[in-house]
Amino acid sequence: MKSLATKVRNFLASEDGPTAVEYAVMLALIVIVCLTAVTAIGTNANSTFQAIADQL
Repeated sequence: MKSLATKVRNFLASEDGPTAVEYAVMLALIVIVCLTAVTAIGTNANSTFQAIADQL
């Protein structure tokens, strides 16, 4: 148990923890932007295909 507490203390004292959190936040923002872009592209493609189908 003392070994685990030492490892946790070392992890919190090192700068790897905040760096990992920063990377996680950046990754989350990138995923949100990608999902938004895919949704927008999908909506535009759907309306384009619907317009073509209506003309046929």
